[in-house]
Amino acid sequence: MADSHRISLPTKGTTEVPVAGAAVTGEKSSTVASPFDGSPLGDVPLLGEADVNRAVAAAKSALHDQPLPPWQRADILEKASALLRERQEEFAQIVSHEAAKPIKTARVEADRAAGTFAFAAVEARKLAGEVIPITAAPGGDTKVAYTMRVPIGVVGAISPFNFPLNLVAHKVAPAIAAGCPVVLKPAGQTPYSAIALAWLLIEECGLPASYLSVVTGPGSVVGNALVDHPDIALITFTGSPEVGWGIKSRAPRKHVGLELGNNAPVIIAEDGDWKKAADKIKIAGFSHAGQSCISTQRILVHRSVADEFTEYLGSMVDSLVVGDPLSEETDVSALISQNERDRVKGWVDEAVAQGGRIVSGGQIDANGVLVPTVIADAKPDMQVCINEVFGPVVAIQAIDSVDEALKIANDTAYGLQAAIFTQNISTAFEAVRTLDFGGVLVNEVPTWRADQMPYGGVRDSGNTREGPAYSVAEMTETRLVIIETSR
Repeated sequence: MADSHRISLPTKGTTEVPVAGAAVTGEKSSTVASPFDGSPLGDVPLLGEADVNRAVAAAKSALHDQPLPPWQRADILEKASALLRERQEEFAQIVSHEAAKPIKTARVEADRAAGTFAFAAVEARKLAGEVIPITAAPGGDTKVAYTMRVPIGVVGAISPFNFPLNLVAHKVAPAIAAGCPVVLKPAGQTPYSAIALAWLLIEECGLPASYLSVVTGPGSVVGNALVDHPDIALITFTGSPEVGWGIKSRAPRKHVGLELGNNAPVIIAEDGDWKKAADKIKIAGFSHAGQSCISTQRILVHRSVADEFTEYLGSMVDSLVVGDPLSEETDVSALISQNERDRVKGWVDEAVAQGGRIVSGGQIDANGVLVPTVIADAKPDMQVCINEVFGPVVAIQAIDSVDEALKIANDTAYGLQAAIFTQNISTAFEAVRTLDFGGVLVNEVPTWRADQMPYGGVRDSGNTREGPAYSVAEMTETRLVIIETSR
């Protein structure tokens, strides 16, 4: 069946999705539209609880009847990585169409997804337990003991819209490396990247069909069915804190990994390289219209350099090209929906009413796109500082000391990644000790991520660490083996 389900957007008819080893269109469908201009991209099935039940049953049977040895998992993952690199443009076009991600940024995502599969392949090949010193206690003299890593069971994966390819890869690739079948619910706004990836794995990489099902449909139906299913051993979720913690409380007996929100702060000390910081924030605050959990949002800059920094950053942001995501020149395009655009614009207007000053942007352009926005004179109690904007907005606050900045940075419900720019090693280590976040970066923006690193946060930012090595560890269980050797 090679190549029979390759996707090119826009597409006609209802796209088939793999469910329990079959190609399914369902009885009902939903139209997916471009976030940029509202043009229809195609239809995907609206599946239900019965489809989830079939997918989970097939996955459970596959795990029992068709276990994948580690070498085969690695082969599948390596082939997927190679094909993703070969078809980078094909997948980038899908991402750009359905997420309104500028095409040059979508290409980076496709390349990163290939890397995620490559790192997962390494983990499959080195998956191992340890020898237990059982003879260290009386009674163990004639015994041999060791541990092995075994699949935790069927994985239920719920992925978000903002990285529709690579965040799916961060769930599916480690699960394959761990030997776990997956039932995947992609975001309703951006299902095509996940569907295309699933068919590639099944039809061209050798993944047994029952090891991966894609259940498209509303979270209130298929998402809840996944969370509630007794044969799902682990839920991996990326999305909002409200939904994530709701899943955790709803499934107390499951292993639930949550990667949630943030309002990423960056501190620019008096001795920090503020031009370097501004050059990085130009991208880090506005890539994919700020729709990233680690998009730079709160900028805490020393008062002695605040005016120069603010003027320079404003000029950098003014140079960003806003427009059609499929254009090679575009840096920033539309938010995922008009509702989200209007919400973010409302927060900007509210900040201005509370004393904030617009340095750049602040308006909606002729294409209906919110222009990249820089707000100066921000206050800690503004929505754009308290909550996660998830839009093309950064808020600048002048601070008088690093100690003050550290307190402001920590005064949040979130804790994913934070950063500081300083030339003083003592200041840097003070920030590393003090900032209560899953990751602290020095002389780099909090938006930086490598796919192999342990990525995750604390408090309302989640309870897990992603990255293939860390996800595989969560998706496997330790099994102890004891062998009596005496006759």
